[in-house]
Amino acid sequence: MTTREMSESNENFEKDLTLNAEAAQEAATTAQENTPAAETEEVVDKQVENTAMAQEESCAEHQEDAQAEQVEESEAVQMPVESQAESKQEDSDVMEELPNIDYSTLDKGQLVEELEKLLQQPVEIVKDKVTAIKGAFFALRKEEIAKEKAEFVEAGNEEDAFVATACELETKLKEMLGQFKEKRAEFNAEQEAIKLANLEKKNKIIEEIKTISQDPDNINRQFLHVQQLQQEFKTIGEVPSTSTTEIWKSYQQAIENFYDLLKINKELRDYDFKKNLEIKQQLCEEAEALDEENDVIAAFKKLQALHDKWRETGPVAKDIREQLWARFKNASSVINKKHQAFFEERKASEKENADAKTALCEAIEKIETDGLKTYAAWDEVTKQIIGLQEEWKKLGFASRKVNSALFSRFRKSCDDFFAKKAAFFKSMKEELASNLAKKTELCEKAEALKDSTDWKSTTDALIALQKEWKTIGPVVKKHSDAVWKRFITACDYFFEEKKKQTSSQRSIEHDNLKAKKEIIAEVNKILESEENAEEAPQMIRDLMAKWQTIGHVPYKEKDKIYAAYKEAIDKAFEKFDMKAIRARLTNFENTMSQSGSDKVYHERERLVRAFEQKCNELKTYENNMGFFTARSQSGNTIVKEMERKIAALKDDIALLEQKIKIIDEKL
Repeated sequence: MTTREMSESNENFEKDLTLNAEAAQEAATTAQENTPAAETEEVVDKQVENTAMAQEESCAEHQEDAQAEQVEESEAVQMPVESQAESKQEDSDVMEELPNIDYSTLDKGQLVEELEKLLQQPVEIVKDKVTAIKGAFFALRKEEIAKEKAEFVEAGNEEDAFVATACELETKLKEMLGQFKEKRAEFNAEQEAIKLANLEKKNKIIEEIKTISQDPDNINRQFLHVQQLQQEFKTIGEVPSTSTTEIWKSYQQAIENFYDLLKINKELRDYDFKKNLEIKQQLCEEAEALDEENDVIAAFKKLQALHDKWRETGPVAKDIREQLWARFKNASSVINKKHQAFFEERKASEKENADAKTALCEAIEKIETDGLKTYAAWDEVTKQIIGLQEEWKKLGFASRKVNSALFSRFRKSCDDFFAKKAAFFKSMKEELASNLAKKTELCEKAEALKDSTDWKSTTDALIALQKEWKTIGPVVKKHSDAVWKRFITACDYFFEEKKKQTSSQRSIEHDNLKAKKEIIAEVNKILESEENAEEAPQMIRDLMAKWQTIGHVPYKEKDKIYAAYKEAIDKAFEKFDMKAIRARLTNFENTMSQSGSDKVYHERERLVRAFEQKCNELKTYENNMGFFTARSQSGNTIVKEMERKIAALKDDIALLEQKIKIIDEKL
C-alpha cells in the first residue's frame, strides 16, 4: 500500500470512528431508558463492543484491499466465504418453537400455567414473554381488586376500610417470578464465565495464527487451516467488553501478517466482494424499510441486529465501499433520530409527572395533625390523604433517577400520618378501657348494696352511684350493654325488694293500670267511631295529657301497657293526620336523603348515644319512684313531676327509635 493510499485509509477510518461513536452513544442512551437497572450495563457494553468491532472492521477492509492488490494470480489459493455464527441461528430456531400467545386474552390461572411452562425454557429466550405474562396478570388483578372494592363500597362499607382478598395465584406467580430472577442471575453469571472462556479460546487461535505466520516456507499449505481458524474464531461467542477491542486488534494484526505472506487469487477475492456486496445491499434495503415501522423501539432493535450482520459480513470492492456504507449509515440515522425524538418526548412527559408528584408531596407534608382531637377530625383529614393518594395513582412514571425518591417521600408522609392516627386511636382505646374499669367498679359497689334492707341510706347510695355513672364516658361497644345490664340489674333488684315492703303502693299502681287501660280503650273507641272527626284530634290530645297525670303501674306491666298505649296513639296520629311528630320525622327523613353516607353514619351514632342516654335516664327515674311513693303530699308532687318526665322520656325514646329505623332503612 502506498503512502497516499494509507493516508486515505486512515482518514476514512477516523470518519467511520466518529460516526460509529455517535451510534454507540445513541445506543447506550436507549439501553439506559429501556433496560432494567440490572441489565443496563450489559446492554451498553454490548453496544460499545459492536461499535468497536465495526470500527476495526472498517480499518480492516482498507487493509485487506491493500493486501489483495499485492497478491499475484499465479500463486493464489481460493478462499471460501465465511459463515455466520450458528449460535444466533440456534436461538432463533428455539424462539420459533415457542407458541405465539396473546396473553391479554388469558385468565390468571392460564397465565400462571404459561409462566410455569416458560420456566422450563432457557431464560435468555423467554424474558419478553415472562414480562408480558407479568403485565397481563397484574392488569387482571388490578381490575379484580377494583371490582371487589366497588362491591365493598356498594354494600355500605367505608372505602378506607377495604382490604383486598388474598390471591393464591398471585402468591404463586410471585414465587415463580422469583425463581425466574434467580435463573436469570445464574444465566448472567454463566455468560460471564463463557465470555472468559471465549477470550481464552480466541487468544489461543491468535497465537496459533501467529505461529503459522512465522513459517513462510509452508504458508500456502496452511491456508485452509487458517481459514478454519478464522471460522472458529467467528463462531466463538462474545468476550468481556473490556477485552473486545484489544482481542479484535490482535486478531486483525495476526490475519494481516498472515495475508502479507500469502498471495491470494484475485478472482476469488472478487467473488468474495460480489457475495458480500449482495449481503450488504440486502441489509441496506432492510434498514431503509424500517422507516415504515410504526413501533420506534422495535425498529431500533431491528436496526441493531442489522448492524451486527453488517459487522459479520466481509468487505466489498473499494470503489463502492464508501457509497454503500453511506447508504446504510443514512438509513440508520433516520431510525436513530426517530428513536431519540421518542425518548425526548417521553422525558418531557416524565418531567411533568415529576413536578405533579412533587406538588402532591408538598401538599401532604403541609397537613397539620396536632389539632386533631376527635374521631371526626381524623376521619376528615384521612379523606384528604386518600384523595391525594388517588391523584398519585393517576399520574404516570417520572424519570428513573427521581421516581423512587418521590415515591419514598410521598409514602413516608402517608405512613407518618397513619402512624399518628393509630397512636390517637390507641390512646382513645385506653380511655375506653379506663371507663370500663370505672363502671365495673360501680357495678361491684351496686352489687354489694343490692341486698341491704336499710332502705333510706341504700337508696341515697345507689342514687349517688347512678349520678357518678353518668359522669363516666363511653366504653367499648361490645362491653357497653353487658356492663350496663350488670349495673342496672343490681339497682333494680334493690328497688324491687323495696317495693315489696310498700304494699299500699301496689293498690295505687293497680288503680293507675286500670286508669291507663281506660284511656287506651277510649282512644280505640275514638278510632272506631266515624263521628266527631273534627274534634277527635283534640280529644286524643286531652287523653294524652290525662295519661301524663297518671302515676306508676306495676313494674311488670309498665312495658306492656306503654306498648299498647303507643300503638293506639300511633294509629290516631295516622288516622287524624296529627302532624306534630310525623312532620318532625318527615323533615328528618328528607334531611337524611340529601346527606352523604358519612354524615348519615355519624348521625346514627349520635342518635344511638342519645337513645342510650335517654334509656339510662328512664331507668334512673323508674328506679327512684319507689323512694318517693311513701312520702308526704309534697312527695306526691315530686312523684307526679317524675312521672311526667318518665312519660316525656318514653316519647323521646320512641321518636329516637323511629329516626334510627329511618337511617337503617337508608343504609
